[in-house]
Amino acid sequence: MTESTTERASTAGAQAAPDSGDGGVVVHLGDGWESDEGGTGRPEGEAGRGVVAAFGKNMKTLRIRAGLDREEFGRRIGYSASTVASFEQGRRIPSPRTIDKADEVAGADGLLVAWKEEVERAQYPVFFQGMAALEKEAIELLSYDTLVFKGLLQTEEYMRALLAMRRPVLDQETIEQRVTARLARQEIFDRWPAPLLSFVMDESVLRRPYGGKGVLRGQLEHLLLAGEKRNVAIQVMPLDREENAGLDGPFTIVTRKDGKQFVYTEAQGTGALQTDPEQTALAAARYGIIRSQALPTRESLELVEGYLGAL
Repeated sequence: MTESTTERASTAGAQAAPDSGDGGVVVHLGDGWESDEGGTGRPEGEAGRGVVAAFGKNMKTLRIRAGLDREEFGRRIGYSASTVASFEQGRRIPSPRTIDKADEVAGADGLLVAWKEEVERAQYPVFFQGMAALEKEAIELLSYDTLVFKGLLQTEEYMRALLAMRRPVLDQETIEQRVTARLARQEIFDRWPAPLLSFVMDESVLRRPYGGKGVLRGQLEHLLLAGEKRNVAIQVMPLDREENAGLDGPFTIVTRKDGKQFVYTEAQGTGALQTDPEQTALAAARYGIIRSQALPTRESLELVEGYLGAL
């Protein structure tokens, strides 16, 4: 990585990456091998902390204006008084659904809802905020994975198993926040018009019992349900393949409504969002080859069913 590229990594804004037109690659430093699979749940950087703190102050002001103490306000939005305090003090980020409910209970007339996108963005590491925004705009998402199930496909139990393996060890509050952030991204499956979603994974992913056999069983069942959706294609790259165009590792390709494509890769805590048209075109071509080498969707789901039946 060159010095100039590193400087861009540390100074580029989270929203600059998706709209970048310089034909280059925008690199951001990450914080862990599973970061691509979910956000931190806590504000990242001064800008993120500022947004969350400002939202919390507004929530507190509107709550008091409505004549509600923290306990009553929390009861109405489904949280304890201590959690409400965490929201108001900027120590915890509420989910979009919680913001909607808080706006309603406080009679804020949209004043809290107006913060929703900025607050949601603040829960992800700076290097992943661009990708998180792209997922919301995607009309097509193509993913190849080799170590774990894609975050968009993970069950809550599988998420917790992965987060429990992090070193240094994460505290329980951080785990809860990251799970919330990761689950929020899965709303892509319920969006309409439905984006086209393709997931190719190495067969070894199906065999790793992270969290135990019970967790893996639930994950495989969830994968089969996802594969039933008309806009979702699930494929498995068998272990016995003598050729695999995906040897360089996992990557994700996102296409926006304007037709522009982006390629996201991550390894050892370093994430890169590629915007160069030539490189994104090559990645798309490589993904096409990977799909042709993998099992067709029906055979892939039959393989998943076989592993599920053997547990």
